[in-house]
Amino acid sequence: MELIANVVVGLVGALHVYILVLEMFLWDKPAGLRAFGQTQQAATASKVLAANQGLYNGFLAAGLFWGLSLGAGGTGVKVFFLCCVLIAGLYGAATASRKILFVRSLPAAIGLALVFLSGVQA
Repeated sequence: MELIANVVVGLVGALHVYILVLEMFLWDKPAGLRAFGQTQQAATASKVLAANQGLYNGFLAAGLFWGLSLGAGGTGVKVFFLCCVLIAGLYGAATASRKILFVRSLPAAIGLALVFLSGVQA
């Protein structure tokens, strides 16, 4: 169970690295415009804000990878950063797009459940 939990945590981290790239480097490029449903004009106007958001997503990814690198001692770190992702996803779903609930919050919730289950079995 621990292996599956760590794979999901790693996937959530990788997702946030991908989001970092989209927001920081591709926001006003075709891939970023498609991913976020932006017009070129809106993307150009909000590029600096998106880069800031991307940086925060990078911190979430770094925290998840940090938790993974700590092995069994990283459970608390993984739980903390998965909770951060979950809460950020819930806020994003409530304020920006319901799609965020499924793209960010659901994987984080699954990761949390698996981390807790792997801790119970250990």
